[in-house]
Amino acid sequence: MKCNLCPNLCNVDRDIKSGLCHADNDMRISRIGKHFYEEPPISGNKGSGTIFFSGCTLDCEFCQNYEISKSKVGKVYTPYELAKAIKELENEGVHNINFVTPTHFSHKIRETLDIYPPNIPIVYNTSGYENVQIIKEMNAYVDIYLPDFKYADNSLALKYSKRKDYLKYCMEAISEMVKAKPIIMENGIMRQGVIVRHLVLPNNLENSKEVIRLFAENFNGYAILSIMSQFTPCYKSTILRTLKPIEYKIILSHLEKHQISDGYIQDLSSANTKFIPDFEI
Repeated sequence: MKCNLCPNLCNVDRDIKSGLCHADNDMRISRIGKHFYEEPPISGNKGSGTIFFSGCTLDCEFCQNYEISKSKVGKVYTPYELAKAIKELENEGVHNINFVTPTHFSHKIRETLDIYPPNIPIVYNTSGYENVQIIKEMNAYVDIYLPDFKYADNSLALKYSKRKDYLKYCMEAISEMVKAKPIIMENGIMRQGVIVRHLVLPNNLENSKEVIRLFAENFNGYAILSIMSQFTPCYKSTILRTLKPIEYKIILSHLEKHQISDGYIQDLSSANTKFIPDFEI
């Protein structure tokens, strides 16, 4: 298969070589288990059943999951093996099945869910760098989209993630997600909908302000915004500090300016490597 699953459009046969995502055609997974550090309607009190895939379609210099995103690590699963693991997670009582960094294995995820569709919501937890056609193909399988909205400034996307066209693809993808999945909550737990995440980068507040403006103009009332303060210098980050309280206060005041009240605000104490999961590598 010539792979064009993501906007990188590598057009390579992943049976022969890896794409820019560092993945070949083997579905590699670095962690399967309960996770309690997602947004409240995702983690709830029983945890989210997370499945962390190795590789990534972006190349972020500050990636907290760099151990698994930058190379071919983890255990290889067939769709049948992953279907069995999903059933086991479901039996543990998790609120949902949460595919983390799934884009480059979206075709195998569909195959997996054709084998075993669980009776709990499916979460598609993505960087936001998506081909809208792939999102349309995933709509029949996914209940909850959890995309990042990293950059409103393509020059920053190029600088920090080595992708010059992030904004276009992110906006198109989130627009499709919001159209396909109206919000449904049940006893405080999300059954369907979209939560858009934005990580505030130190020294780059104008980017965050513009993300908030774009969200307000296009998605407010149709999706939930989650503002994240967890930036911690990792990997090859050229940003060498965490967020200052005054920076975060400025961004939170921008939420009020744009009348965004339905969402989540991460505590500054989240900027700590102890919240990074232990991967099986």
